[in-house]
Amino acid sequence: METRVSNGGQNQIGEQETSNIQPNSILAIDIGGSKIKILATGQDEPRKTRSSKTLTPARMVEAVRILASGWDYEAVSIGYPGVVGKNGPCSEPGNLGSGWVAFNFAAAFGLPVRIINDAVMQALGSYEGGRMLFLGLGTGLGSALIADHVIVPLELGHLRYVSGEKLGDVLGDRGLKRYGDKFWRRVVEEITPVFMSAFLADYVVLGGGNSKKVKQPPPGARLGHNLTAFRGGFRLWHLEDVPTLLKDESGLTSSRSQYLNKWRLI
Repeated sequence: METRVSNGGQNQIGEQETSNIQPNSILAIDIGGSKIKILATGQDEPRKTRSSKTLTPARMVEAVRILASGWDYEAVSIGYPGVVGKNGPCSEPGNLGSGWVAFNFAAAFGLPVRIINDAVMQALGSYEGGRMLFLGLGTGLGSALIADHVIVPLELGHLRYVSGEKLGDVLGDRGLKRYGDKFWRRVVEEITPVFMSAFLADYVVLGGGNSKKVKQPPPGARLGHNLTAFRGGFRLWHLEDVPTLLKDESGLTSSRSQYLNKWRLI
């Protein structure tokens, strides 16, 4: 599988080149506003624990270490609910605690780490070729486009609905609780074909924890599987320009993978 990833210039490659890192086993971590879910290479059943607005990165690492007890892994992939740059998170999450920006995840885990936006990680795991739009229906509205193996993280949740509210507020948990399932499903049915046309997508994948509330996906759309985020975390180590966070004597560095493929994160 060959793909590339785009982030409006934010996911640049670290300048320092290191030896090729090719882990045989990976721990994939999907961080959400209400749950942390993990799965390691070779394991069949994900493990999970609750997250909250008091969850700091240090507490996340501690919780994950306990959850992953008994599993073997050589590297870590993290799906983060916020904007990610070349050295990890570059904005604090709205539904978790603080301290995520500039946190040294590689040092905390003692392993090479790759971090990407959580919706992008789910999109990567859902991709089956062509031009795909991913919409993550969860705490907010996550989104990403993959076109000819180029991954473009999006922030469609910032767009305004006809009511004037942000789409992320309408289609996220708060909107679902405020307006109810029926109205929420109607908005999903309304905006999905609009976005599909606007991005010239061959198909749309509806993922995220609330996608199970969609009774019948709109034409051209399908529901994602709850394991796709982990598949994306495993695939993340085969992307060419996603930086690997390492800990050396001078501090945090990022290195280019030497995989000979054509995936790009822009």
